[in-house]
Amino acid sequence: MSAFMGELIGTTILMLLGNGVVANVSLKESKGFGSGLIVVTFGWAIAVFTAVFIVAPFSGAHINPAVTIGLAAAGKFSWELVPYYWLAQMLGAIIGACLVWLTYRDHYRVTEDKDAILGTFCNAPAIRSTFSNLFTETIGTFVLVFAVLYITGPTFGEQAGSLGALDALPVALVVLGIGLSLGGPTGYAINPARDLGPRIAHAFLPIPQKRDNDWSYSWIPVVGPLLGGLLAAGLYLAV
Repeated sequence: MSAFMGELIGTTILMLLGNGVVANVSLKESKGFGSGLIVVTFGWAIAVFTAVFIVAPFSGAHINPAVTIGLAAAGKFSWELVPYYWLAQMLGAIIGACLVWLTYRDHYRVTEDKDAILGTFCNAPAIRSTFSNLFTETIGTFVLVFAVLYITGPTFGEQAGSLGALDALPVALVVLGIGLSLGGPTGYAINPARDLGPRIAHAFLPIPQKRDNDWSYSWIPVVGPLLGGLLAAGLYLAV
């Protein structure tokens, strides 16, 4: 498997299981309907674990543009490969969101809440405040990338910028902690592809009851995580 395919497949799995748990909790007549944030946070952590474990040997399992840019800024990944990884991550995120829609298509038909439907694809703030929302996404991603930089250690083994398969569990636990502690204000996108890719999918999928895509908010889950990744790299290099 090439690194490009590794990132594409890994991000697809991440979205399939991650957005899948949101759909399970949010869509009417699903068996998980109404089971709440704790189920969502554990579902996302398991999604991260599964994706990282599968594709780490092939691409390093970044599965997140903020992780990729953080590793590059820290000198542990080639800048030349950043656009290549970002493209794979975006495509994987769109494909994963489409697979969630296919899995839950009957439940989308019976769900009237358009905000809930959009929420199965992308994030929205609990309280809309540009500075607060941007800060939340930045600090949450900072924690993720800073942890990743230390989990991978001072060297990256045979493949630069790589999370090994054994690192899947600690990374998943970090994501779980971020979700439980910092997920309330914005839903903790902490990954530009995780939000933007499915948001694009929501725009073109034939969902009977759907609202606009809230493009005015869409830059925050992109810019905030990228800033968080860069800040994490800066502190890592400084200390």
